[in-house]
Amino acid sequence: MPPDGDSARQDRASLSARPGAAEPTGSAGPGERELGVADERDALLYVPPGAEGPVPLVVSLHGAGGSARGGLDLLRRAAREHGFAVLAPASRGTTWDAVGGDYGPDVAVLDRALRRTFELVPVEPDRVSVAGFSDGASYALGLGLANGDLFSGIAAFSPGFVPPAGRVGEPRVFVSHGVADEVLPIDRTSRRIVPALERDGHDVTFVEFDGGHSVPPDVVERAADALEWSDGAGAP
Repeated sequence: MPPDGDSARQDRASLSARPGAAEPTGSAGPGERELGVADERDALLYVPPGAEGPVPLVVSLHGAGGSARGGLDLLRRAAREHGFAVLAPASRGTTWDAVGGDYGPDVAVLDRALRRTFELVPVEPDRVSVAGFSDGASYALGLGLANGDLFSGIAAFSPGFVPPAGRVGEPRVFVSHGVADEVLPIDRTSRRIVPALERDGHDVTFVEFDGGHSVPPDVVERAADALEWSDGAGAP
Protein backbone atom coordinates (compact mmCIF):
# COMPACT_ATOMS: atom_id res chain seq x y z
CA MET A 1 0.00 0.00 0.00
CA PRO A 2 1.25 3.54 -0.66
CA PRO A 3 2.32 5.53 2.39
CA ASP A 4 -0.13 7.98 3.84
CA GLY A 5 -0.33 10.57 6.58
CA ASP A 6 2.93 11.38 8.36
CA SER A 7 4.71 8.55 6.55
CA ALA A 8 4.07 10.12 3.14
CA ARG A 9 4.97 13.58 4.39
CA GLN A 10 8.16 12.17 5.88
CA ASP A 11 9.17 10.90 2.44
CA ARG A 12 8.51 14.31 0.87
CA ALA A 13 10.25 16.19 3.69
CA SER A 14 13.40 14.03 3.72
CA LEU A 15 16.70 15.54 2.64
CA SER A 16 19.33 13.24 1.16
CA ALA A 17 22.38 15.54 1.04
CA ARG A 18 24.96 14.85 3.75
CA PRO A 19 28.35 16.37 4.57
CA GLY A 20 31.22 14.06 3.72
CA ALA A 21 29.42 12.35 0.82
CA ALA A 22 32.02 13.90 -1.50
CA GLU A 23 35.40 15.44 -0.81
CA PRO A 24 34.88 19.21 -0.52
CA THR A 25 36.90 21.32 -2.93
CA GLY A 26 37.21 24.16 -0.45
CA SER A 27 36.74 26.55 -3.37
CA ALA A 28 34.19 28.80 -1.66
CA GLY A 29 36.34 31.52 -0.13
CA PRO A 30 35.11 34.08 2.42
CA GLY A 31 32.12 36.12 1.34
CA GLU A 32 28.79 35.59 -0.37
CA ARG A 33 27.96 33.71 -3.54
CA GLU A 34 25.00 32.34 -5.48
CA LEU A 35 24.97 28.56 -5.75
CA GLY A 36 23.36 28.12 -9.16
CA VAL A 37 20.80 25.57 -7.95
CA ALA A 38 17.72 27.38 -9.28
CA ASP A 39 17.07 29.46 -12.40
CA GLU A 40 15.05 31.90 -10.33
CA ARG A 41 15.35 32.76 -6.64
CA ASP A 42 18.70 31.08 -6.25
CA ALA A 43 20.19 30.11 -2.90
CA LEU A 44 22.98 32.14 -1.28
CA LEU A 45 26.00 30.83 0.61
CA TYR A 46 27.99 32.95 3.05
CA VAL A 47 31.38 31.89 4.40
CA PRO A 48 32.75 34.16 7.15
CA PRO A 49 36.26 35.65 7.09
CA GLY A 50 38.86 33.54 8.86
CA ALA A 51 36.96 30.28 8.50
CA GLU A 52 39.46 27.43 8.46
CA GLY A 53 38.87 23.70 8.41
CA PRO A 54 35.42 22.20 8.99
CA VAL A 55 32.90 24.83 10.09
CA PRO A 56 29.37 24.72 11.52
CA LEU A 57 26.63 25.36 8.95
CA VAL A 58 23.25 26.99 9.56
CA VAL A 59 20.47 26.86 6.95
CA SER A 60 18.56 30.14 7.34
CA LEU A 61 14.96 30.42 6.09
CA HIS A 62 13.27 33.76 5.30
CA GLY A 63 9.76 34.78 6.30
CA ALA A 64 6.68 34.99 4.08
CA GLY A 65 7.21 37.19 1.03
CA GLY A 66 10.95 37.19 1.62
CA SER A 67 14.00 36.03 -0.29
CA ALA A 68 17.33 34.34 0.22
CA ARG A 69 18.74 37.76 1.11
CA GLY A 70 16.40 37.96 4.08
CA GLY A 71 17.54 34.59 5.38
CA LEU A 72 21.18 35.55 4.99
CA ASP A 73 20.81 38.96 6.60
CA LEU A 74 19.12 37.34 9.60
CA LEU A 75 22.34 35.58 10.59
CA ARG A 76 25.15 37.36 8.73
CA ARG A 77 26.42 39.34 11.72
CA ALA A 78 26.37 36.33 14.03
CA ALA A 79 28.04 34.19 11.36
CA ARG A 80 30.89 36.67 11.08
CA GLU A 81 31.31 36.88 14.84
CA HIS A 82 31.02 33.16 15.57
CA GLY A 83 32.62 31.69 12.44
CA PHE A 84 29.76 29.58 11.04
CA ALA A 85 28.69 29.38 7.40
CA VAL A 86 25.14 30.27 6.32
CA LEU A 87 23.12 28.69 3.54
CA ALA A 88 20.08 30.80 2.66
CA PRO A 89 17.67 29.22 0.15
CA ALA A 90 14.53 30.88 -1.21
CA SER A 91 11.02 29.45 -1.36
CA ARG A 92 9.53 28.73 -4.79
CA GLY A 93 6.35 30.64 -3.91
CA THR A 94 5.55 33.49 -1.58
CA THR A 95 6.11 31.17 1.38
CA TRP A 96 7.51 27.70 2.03
CA ASP A 97 5.69 24.74 0.50
CA ALA A 98 4.61 22.93 3.68
CA VAL A 99 3.46 26.17 5.33
CA GLY A 100 0.82 26.57 2.66
CA GLY A 101 0.30 22.92 1.75
CA ASP A 102 2.78 20.05 1.61
CA TYR A 103 6.50 19.43 1.27
CA GLY A 104 7.82 19.30 -2.29
CA PRO A 105 9.65 21.81 -4.51
CA ASP A 106 11.34 23.72 -1.68
CA VAL A 107 12.76 20.49 -0.28
CA ALA A 108 14.19 19.63 -3.69
CA VAL A 109 15.92 23.02 -4.08
CA LEU A 110 17.28 22.91 -0.53
CA ASP A 111 18.65 19.41 -1.13
CA ARG A 112 20.52 20.67 -4.22
CA ALA A 113 21.77 23.69 -2.29
CA LEU A 114 23.02 21.54 0.57
CA ARG A 115 24.76 19.15 -1.80
CA ARG A 116 26.50 22.05 -3.52
CA THR A 117 27.46 23.59 -0.18
CA PHE A 118 29.00 20.35 1.03
CA GLU A 119 31.01 20.22 -2.22
CA LEU A 120 32.37 23.73 -1.69
CA VAL A 121 32.86 23.99 2.07
CA PRO A 122 34.17 21.53 4.65
CA VAL A 123 31.29 21.30 7.14
CA GLU A 124 31.29 19.70 10.57
CA PRO A 125 28.84 16.81 10.17
CA ASP A 126 27.54 17.04 13.73
CA ARG A 127 27.00 20.80 13.62
CA VAL A 128 24.46 21.43 10.89
CA SER A 129 21.42 23.43 12.04
CA VAL A 130 18.33 24.98 10.48
CA ALA A 131 16.89 28.33 11.51
CA GLY A 132 14.13 30.64 10.34
CA PHE A 133 11.91 33.60 11.11
CA SER A 134 8.09 33.63 11.09
CA ASP A 135 6.95 31.31 8.27
CA GLY A 136 10.62 30.33 7.95
CA ALA A 137 10.58 29.41 11.64
CA SER A 138 7.55 27.19 11.16
CA TYR A 139 9.23 25.52 8.19
CA ALA A 140 12.47 25.13 10.13
CA LEU A 141 10.58 23.21 12.82
CA GLY A 142 8.80 20.91 10.38
CA LEU A 143 11.84 20.26 8.21
CA GLY A 144 14.26 20.09 11.13
CA LEU A 145 12.22 17.55 13.08
CA ALA A 146 11.81 15.43 9.93
CA ASN A 147 15.59 15.44 9.34
CA GLY A 148 17.04 15.11 12.82
CA ASP A 149 19.71 12.79 11.42
CA LEU A 150 21.10 15.81 9.52
CA PHE A 151 20.18 18.77 11.72
CA SER A 152 21.55 18.74 15.24
CA GLY A 153 19.73 21.96 16.10
CA ILE A 154 16.69 24.02 15.14
CA ALA A 155 16.22 27.75 15.81
CA ALA A 156 12.65 28.98 15.37
CA PHE A 157 12.34 32.75 15.70
CA SER A 158 8.62 33.57 16.14
CA PRO A 159 7.05 30.44 14.59
CA GLY A 160 3.36 29.99 13.90
CA PHE A 161 3.02 26.19 13.96
CA VAL A 162 4.83 22.96 13.14
CA PRO A 163 4.02 21.65 9.63
CA PRO A 164 3.32 17.94 10.09
CA ALA A 165 5.74 15.22 8.98
CA GLY A 166 7.30 12.15 10.47
CA ARG A 167 10.16 12.75 12.87
CA VAL A 168 13.72 11.49 12.93
CA GLY A 169 16.09 11.87 15.90
CA GLU A 170 15.89 14.45 18.68
CA PRO A 171 17.57 17.69 17.58
CA ARG A 172 17.90 20.43 20.15
CA VAL A 173 15.41 23.25 19.67
CA PHE A 174 15.61 26.99 20.34
CA VAL A 175 12.38 29.01 20.16
CA SER A 176 12.02 32.76 20.65
CA HIS A 177 8.94 34.96 20.53
CA GLY A 178 8.01 38.55 21.34
CA VAL A 179 5.28 38.88 23.96
CA ALA A 180 3.76 41.78 21.99
CA ASP A 181 3.76 39.95 18.64
CA GLU A 182 0.55 40.96 16.81
CA VAL A 183 1.31 38.97 13.64
CA LEU A 184 1.66 35.57 15.32
CA PRO A 185 0.46 36.07 18.92
CA ILE A 186 2.60 34.14 21.36
CA ASP A 187 -0.32 32.55 23.28
CA ARG A 188 -1.57 30.84 20.12
CA THR A 189 1.85 29.82 18.85
CA SER A 190 5.09 29.33 20.77
CA ARG A 191 3.44 28.90 24.17
CA ARG A 192 1.67 25.87 22.68
CA ILE A 193 4.50 24.66 20.45
CA VAL A 194 7.17 24.53 23.16
CA PRO A 195 5.29 22.36 25.70
CA ALA A 196 4.34 19.93 22.91
CA LEU A 197 7.99 19.60 21.85
CA GLU A 198 9.04 19.04 25.45
CA ARG A 199 6.42 16.33 25.88
CA ASP A 200 7.91 14.66 22.81
CA GLY A 201 11.29 14.56 24.56
CA HIS A 202 13.09 17.44 22.87
CA ASP A 203 15.61 19.66 24.67
CA VAL A 204 14.02 23.09 24.17
CA THR A 205 15.33 26.54 25.05
CA PHE A 206 12.46 29.05 25.03
CA VAL A 207 13.13 32.79 25.10
CA GLU A 208 10.32 35.30 25.44
CA PHE A 209 11.27 38.94 24.94
CA ASP A 210 9.63 42.36 25.18
CA GLY A 211 8.82 43.19 21.59
CA GLY A 212 6.82 42.31 18.52
CA HIS A 213 7.33 40.24 15.40
CA SER A 214 11.09 40.56 15.18
CA VAL A 215 14.43 38.92 15.94
CA PRO A 216 16.56 41.10 18.25
CA PRO A 217 20.34 40.63 17.84
CA ASP A 218 20.72 39.41 21.43
CA VAL A 219 18.18 36.66 20.72
CA VAL A 220 20.28 35.48 17.77
CA GLU A 221 23.27 35.41 20.12
CA ARG A 222 21.35 33.26 22.58
CA ALA A 223 20.42 30.85 19.81
CA ALA A 224 24.08 30.66 18.72
CA ASP A 225 25.09 29.80 22.27
CA ALA A 226 22.28 27.30 22.87
CA LEU A 227 22.89 25.42 19.64
CA GLU A 228 26.70 25.75 19.62
CA TRP A 229 27.07 27.53 16.29
CA SER A 230 30.46 29.00 17.14
CA ASP A 231 33.62 27.44 15.69
CA GLY A 232 35.69 29.10 18.41
CA ALA A 233 37.24 31.54 16.00
CA GLY A 234 35.12 34.13 14.23
CA ALA A 235 36.26 37.41 12.76
CA PRO A 236 39.00 39.41 14.49
